[in-house]
Amino acid sequence: MNHNVKLAFLFSISQSIGRGVWMGNVLSVYIFAIAGNNPVILGWTSFATGITMTLVVFPTGFFVDKYRRDIVLKIASAVGVVALGFVLFGNDEIKFLVVALVLWGLFQGMNRPSLESILADSVESGKRSRVYSWLHLVRQISMAIGPFLNVGLFLIFGDEWDIQILKNVMIVGICITLFSLVIMLFFDDKKSLDASSESLDIEENHENDDRRNGKHRRISPSALITILLVGSNIIIGFGAGMTIKYFPIFFKEHEFYLLDPILVQVIMGLTAIFTGLASLVAQKFSVKRGRVQIIFTVQFIATLCLFGIAFFPPLFILVPIFITRGSLMNAAQPLSRSILMDVVPKKHRGKVNSLEAFAWGFFWNFSALLGGYLIGSEPPYNFKLCFLVTACVYLVGIIPILFLTPLIGKEKIAEKEIQG
Repeated sequence: MNHNVKLAFLFSISQSIGRGVWMGNVLSVYIFAIAGNNPVILGWTSFATGITMTLVVFPTGFFVDKYRRDIVLKIASAVGVVALGFVLFGNDEIKFLVVALVLWGLFQGMNRPSLESILADSVESGKRSRVYSWLHLVRQISMAIGPFLNVGLFLIFGDEWDIQILKNVMIVGICITLFSLVIMLFFDDKKSLDASSESLDIEENHENDDRRNGKHRRISPSALITILLVGSNIIIGFGAGMTIKYFPIFFKEHEFYLLDPILVQVIMGLTAIFTGLASLVAQKFSVKRGRVQIIFTVQFIATLCLFGIAFFPPLFILVPIFITRGSLMNAAQPLSRSILMDVVPKKHRGKVNSLEAFAWGFFWNFSALLGGYLIGSEPPYNFKLCFLVTACVYLVGIIPILFLTPLIGKEKIAEKEIQG
């Protein structure tokens, strides 16, 4: 828990609370409303964010590997402030909101590779799954605070999906997010760890086994692990983008539910809390059962839950299934990231984190556009088609995880995790 790790926790708390208030379900409904109740336009705004993120994420990765991570974080902070300014003073016009989201994509493209790299450099290798799981828990609890705070705000401003009420709620969240952008100014590359945070050497064990078995590999185990993990994340991210932005619209518009804002906030808040708890439970099981096995298990169960949601069960069944889907699918993220940062050398972490950000930036936002077209531009909205297509994409996305089992099984990480 050195300087940068503490700042990462503080940044995650404030950023997640702020985003939990103004982004997510509130922003989606706000865009949906000012765009004339058109899911396709909501998809296009998400795509605009993904485009700018894509343009900067790879140059950012190369820059932070060659020069400094903290400089980019300071630049990203300034861009984030400008983006939030357009949201605050955009007069509820879609054109200003698009500019804000374009700039926010620029912020994310610079922030994510830099922050993830400086965090990985500040945690000892072999002990990341614990730190990452706790950080994930903190993020999810903070994300849950946002919707629960929204319950009070909607009680004050009115429990209606009104544009002005939504804007008032968003202003509170934006002010909290601005505080998180100030924290970004204090990260420092000089306070990262030295060789103790370098990648683990898993090559030697595989080379010894290969010599005994008379095998010759064309690609190193570390590279193969990276390809499989990132490939799986890209596919999962592509599927997630189709549905995540539209869940609030689903709860609000579907004839079986027609939920008011406060109930939607409670559902989203509970999902975030259970996501954090699920990540801790998954980390504990992974020490004995293996990280790869747990990642596959939770993502497979989450996929089955989405299939269940697609058939519109009664509300008292839908809510537990929805919470289970969200919490289990996201519980795999800390384990996946801990594996990735354990096998990637420090000099390449910026580029690999850029590739990860690209997966959740371009593909997530591009598929959000596709999800809008699957749902349709006017009632009756085809949520079932969107959910079923997403679930099928998830099934494809978890297949690469199966091929990781013999590779990760050779790591000497479990012992370090227990000792840590």
